[in-house]
Amino acid sequence: MKLQVVHRTAYGYATPVKESFNEARLQPVTADGQRCHSFLLKTIPAARLSHYLDFFLNYVHFFEITEPHDKLSVESISEVTTAPVALPCDALTAPLSRLPECASMEQCYDFIQASAYVSLSPEVWHLAVDACQGQTDIWQSAVAIMRFIHSEFAYVPFSTDVNTHMLEVLARRSGVCQDFAHVMLGMLRTLKIPARYVSGYLYNSAGGPLAGAQASHAWCEVFVPDHGWRALDPTNNQPADERYIKLAVGRDYADVAPLKGHYKGTPHRTMQVQVQIHSLAAGG
Repeated sequence: MKLQVVHRTAYGYATPVKESFNEARLQPVTADGQRCHSFLLKTIPAARLSHYLDFFLNYVHFFEITEPHDKLSVESISEVTTAPVALPCDALTAPLSRLPECASMEQCYDFIQASAYVSLSPEVWHLAVDACQGQTDIWQSAVAIMRFIHSEFAYVPFSTDVNTHMLEVLARRSGVCQDFAHVMLGMLRTLKIPARYVSGYLYNSAGGPLAGAQASHAWCEVFVPDHGWRALDPTNNQPADERYIKLAVGRDYADVAPLKGHYKGTPHRTMQVQVQIHSLAAGG
């Protein structure tokens, strides 16, 4: 599936600000069946861009605007080809007894720990054990947790924000895709199943029932011995397939925010985000 993504973010400041330093994690990855053909990032006011790979090998673009400005616009345009690499929900992979192998792997270590928005409290462990009762397979345990979250938590747009911790989501039993990803990460990690946060987009071709589509989206990847990192979306109760566009991975949202930075000036600002995803296939 060949897709184009246009992601626009517009900030407005109550009074002019200056010395704005920003990081953008908006370039889709080329890996695991996905290929980014082109990527363009534009800012108004215009800024010189530099880029690097962060600790988790995500593309990061850095820019600074030192002169006073009362508006900032950031637009990215990407063209991506995706391919189905999903692991079926009924797949049998590796027994839970192999989890100690994962704990000794460098690529897994950071993803079995607590993090900024993910708690490994006894309450979370009890939920995970109950959700996985009777499971002996790593992937089947992850699928059981995904299904538990999808059935027990209500998807309520705008009910939380990017700073909402998973424990607050547990108390509310509601949230959005970012919140459900954080809850799933906590439940998996309490069982020592390596799990990481994924930021990206979800293409909803005909305006179907998928939640979180045509916007920034979040889901999880689980590490399974002999299979590597495999993706599950608790918001939509399914493995991530060719409709998902992957931008970045991290321990939680704090590692992969599409845009983050700081500036000098008023704390009073507005932000508007618009995401448009189109099929580039004939007739799409």
